[in-house]
Amino acid sequence: MNAFMKMVRHPLKFRLFLLFNLPSAYFAGVRIKYISEEKCAVTVPYKWFSKNPFRSTYFACLAMAAEMSTGALTLSHIYKRSPSVSMLITDMTAEYYKKATAVTTFVCRDGIALRDAVEEAIAANGNNIITVKSTGTNEAGEMIAEFSFTWSLKVRNK
Repeated sequence: MNAFMKMVRHPLKFRLFLLFNLPSAYFAGVRIKYISEEKCAVTVPYKWFSKNPFRSTYFACLAMAAEMSTGALTLSHIYKRSPSVSMLITDMTAEYYKKATAVTTFVCRDGIALRDAVEEAIAANGNNIITVKSTGTNEAGEMIAEFSFTWSLKVRNK
């Protein structure tokens, strides 16, 4: 298990990571529930800090959880890597299907494709672009939203 996944799976360490690096995700209650090389599941609750005036989860909080499901997988492949690889979102699209009025779980199943994209960038000593999907469902399994994120991966020159 790599160092990033080990840190994410430790509840206290990951909460401290969120508090210091992504405080809005920490306070909104965004949490990684599952991570492996292949997929990542991230939840966001419907609560006071994440709600909107329409009695549902604010779209930005949904986007934050969806992005984290793809970003955590990407980070797991570049964390403390040599050569160093930077990651940046260059595009995002979203489709919303139903109001989020409870816990929404976003799952990205593109971990292997992300790993391969990182390896291709490193092999070429350049950059690579990949688009991955995260699907959000409620506790009843109904689709809430679907996001696509385009990640740019670039090998840092020393």
